Amino acid sequence: MSTKKTTTKPQAKAAKKTPVKKADAQAAKTKVETSADAKPAKVKKTVKEKDPGKLSALDAAAKVLAEAGEPLTSKVMIDAMAAKGYWTSPGGKTPQATLYAAILREIQTKGAEARFTKTERGHFALGTGTSAPAKPTAKGTVKKTTKKKAGDAEIADGTPGPKAVSELFKI
Repeated sequence: MSTKKTTTKPQAKAAKKTPVKKADAQAAKTKVETSADAKPAKVKKTVKEKDPGKLSALDAAAKVLAEAGEPLTSKVMIDAMAAKGYWTSPGGKTPQATLYAAILREIQTKGAEARFTKTERGHFALGTGTSAPAKPTAKGTVKKTTKKKAGDAEIADGTPGPKAVSELFKI
């Protein structure tokens, strides 16, 4: 008795798979068509018209600083704006932090043309428009300069002078 190995032909397997692929391709094609038709077109958002009688937080802060004539903190500015009715918080928990960040952002983006200047930590005054704010530098980016000795002259290409070379090769 001899046992025969039964093997499946690759052609038979391929024949079984092809109808499945065609069905998947047709299903995918119908899905694409239906999903494209089902999506509504995007609608552009319209920009709100600014109410002429209502001030923004920055405009109200500039008005309060002009009336005060001295540097104020953002907390004091928020309290004064609410007391005078220029601007009230729409319900935020930390409006003073929002105002502080907005003032710093205006100083950073507009530079010398900003309405505000930072006088000291946490205090802002009305800007004069003539002084540019100092640019902050990240730690570690400051280049250290060293004083050179009289004998350490460098040639224009950056190589050390003859005296420095001779000191390196002392015998």
